[in-house]
Amino acid sequence: MSEIDPLKPELLRPRCDPSRFSFTTTDEIDGIEEIFGQERALDAIEFGIGIQQKGFNLFLMGPAGLGKKTLVRRLLERRARSEPTPHEWCYVHNFAQPHKPLALRFPCGTGRRFERDMEQLIDDLQAAIPAALEIEEHRSRVQEIEEAAKERHDAAFEQLDKKAQSEGLRLIRTPAGFAIAPVREGEVIDSKEFDNLSEEEKKRITTAISKLQQDLRKIMEEIPELQKEIRDQLRELNREAARFVIERNIAKLREAYSGLPRVLKYLQEIERDAVEHAGEFGETEAVPMFPGMPQAPSRSFRRYMVNLIVDNFGCSGAPVVYEDRPTFSNLFGRAEHEARMGTLATDFTLIKPGSMHRANGGYLVVDAVRLLREPHAWEGLKRALMSENIRIESLGEALGLISTVSIEPEPIPLNVRVVLIGDRELYYLLHEFDHDFSELFKVAADFEDDMDRDEENTLRYVRLMASLTRQANHRPLDAAAVALAVEHAARLADDSEKLSTHMRPVADLLQEADYWARKQGAEIVSREHIQTAIDKQIHRADRIRARLQERIRRGTVLIDTEGAVVGQVNGLSVLILGNFSFGQPSRITATSRLGKGEVIDIEREAKLGGAIHSKGVLILSSFLAARFAKDRPLSLAASLVFEQSYGGVDGDSASVAELCALLSALSEVPIRQSLAVTGSVNQHGYVQPIGGANQKIEGFFDVCNNRGLTGEQGVIIPASNIKHLMLRQDICDAAEAGRFRVYAVSTVDEAISLLTGMPAGERDESGNYPAGTVNQRVEARLQELSDLRKEYSRDEKADKKE
Repeated sequence: MSEIDPLKPELLRPRCDPSRFSFTTTDEIDGIEEIFGQERALDAIEFGIGIQQKGFNLFLMGPAGLGKKTLVRRLLERRARSEPTPHEWCYVHNFAQPHKPLALRFPCGTGRRFERDMEQLIDDLQAAIPAALEIEEHRSRVQEIEEAAKERHDAAFEQLDKKAQSEGLRLIRTPAGFAIAPVREGEVIDSKEFDNLSEEEKKRITTAISKLQQDLRKIMEEIPELQKEIRDQLRELNREAARFVIERNIAKLREAYSGLPRVLKYLQEIERDAVEHAGEFGETEAVPMFPGMPQAPSRSFRRYMVNLIVDNFGCSGAPVVYEDRPTFSNLFGRAEHEARMGTLATDFTLIKPGSMHRANGGYLVVDAVRLLREPHAWEGLKRALMSENIRIESLGEALGLISTVSIEPEPIPLNVRVVLIGDRELYYLLHEFDHDFSELFKVAADFEDDMDRDEENTLRYVRLMASLTRQANHRPLDAAAVALAVEHAARLADDSEKLSTHMRPVADLLQEADYWARKQGAEIVSREHIQTAIDKQIHRADRIRARLQERIRRGTVLIDTEGAVVGQVNGLSVLILGNFSFGQPSRITATSRLGKGEVIDIEREAKLGGAIHSKGVLILSSFLAARFAKDRPLSLAASLVFEQSYGGVDGDSASVAELCALLSALSEVPIRQSLAVTGSVNQHGYVQPIGGANQKIEGFFDVCNNRGLTGEQGVIIPASNIKHLMLRQDICDAAEAGRFRVYAVSTVDEAISLLTGMPAGERDESGNYPAGTVNQRVEARLQELSDLRKEYSRDEKADKKE
């Protein structure tokens, strides 16, 4: 039998001794708020938010549950408090180009005041301008203009009438207008009297009337010009009256905003436009459609309103904005539309800001996956960062999907530090396939998945659990519960020398343990409650594992745990379903025969084997040739297969098991079915570490336990995986009682010795293996196959000669 002893129980699950803690419950210790174990990521984040150069945006990478958002939120908010509050922005009407609203910048708190001042200006002008047009002096001047125009009008007709009288004619007013008619003794003659006149008199009168009608026509043609002149005079008079009121009101605003040149220029445009349209201020406001609705400003005055899109009033420091739904419009804003005369239209008052506007001058945090899922959001973000401005545009219009009256707001200068949060695979994909990415996101903060399980980190972990418990208002944990939670963190890390930095599963465990403590009426969370929470989490997720175990128990899936069989070994694999993983034993068989040195991977031939698994088979083939056929052809044909495997197989963790099955088939030495083996092998026969060691051991243990432990069952793992062991307590108890064993090996020879109970054998000084060893039997069989191949070759040559 092998001289390799099973691992001691204390190596299967390195304990966290509760006696090392100086507290009874976590209420007695101080919590910890800072994130620890992420020094590299912390240094990168502090550098990224400290440097002010263009392109040094951050990408926080690592799987979910590491506390990336919590850490960056804490650091950003701390940094933002010490930074100046950024400017405010508003959109106003562009009097020169109405479809291109102007963006005005204001110091913090000034934008809201300017918005109120403009509303007050409109109210004041609506009251003051009509009042100025109603004062006695203004009305007298209006009357003078109107009377002067009337006098000019009357004088022209009076002069024409005098000229007509000199010709024996009169200018008379009729319902149809003015007419010229002959008169006698002051009375207009009728047609009969006119017919009785002499032809010479008729001709004179007709000629005179014709000349006077030309003069009348000329006077009538001058009337529109006279009316226009009067209107111009009245308009100018109204402007003069309104200008004084407007200048007086706007002068106050000029004084209040004297330090803002663009605002002063805008006020100048408002003054010019208000004077030009002074008459509109006397119009009646629109009545609300429904009672109780606020009265909307007249459309005539909307152009004087202010649309404050970034309001930092009451804020202290730079903004930190978290965009949970980074659509194109949520990031860069939009111009909404309203129905007008049966069509959709918009103006600057309908502009809505995006998170880029709110974060301008500060920090924007976005989930990278969500960003990339939104159409054109990623391209829009890159364009904004490269151009350093925020441009509001309709995505539908840009793509030609809709056709409505739209606007082109003036872009706003952008100064923001963007923080993307995603996993490592996404970071490297973007870095590889998007050339702009490396120019815009130059700082990568890579979060650790685990940290060393030393004394300092363990105590910090305990303090963190105390903080999580208090923040959630849960019951305190006793020392034994804390110790089990620490062990569980090591198991989550798949390493007894590490602690997982995934805090979400730990926080969820503490919450569930508190639930079970409350259900039992306990005031303190004990080790029993932590264990119950762990067991319940597994129970909720292990339906498929239970069904697979049931198939093995009922013999549907063939797995032997007793006896010995040639060319057959129990391999181990891990299945991952969501956030739950478990081990599953598989029967691996090998056959051998005379051939040309081929080891056939049936999984690969059936297109069920992955590239890594195929690589493992090629490596074990190379090992066989290098060890047993250095000086002669490898006259072997072998086949390897995972029995009852109906899905894909990948990974090289079964290469030790496959090699041992092949050695058994060649040596015809049976393999003990009470053992299962996992590990990969290199070309020199050394066993290499694999992943999922805990789950694989537990998977085979459950099969053996369901059938009854005999004390002969166990699992063989690579020696380099010892430090990863954090097995379930029931396995540790079985190992302590000698009912289940875990072996660690460093070479294939050690593994085959354990599996067969026969020494593997080492070459002596003459290069031969000792008789009765596995290697000697393999070499003898391969020599036999080689001799057979030579004999067949001679026979074939002889047949050809004949």
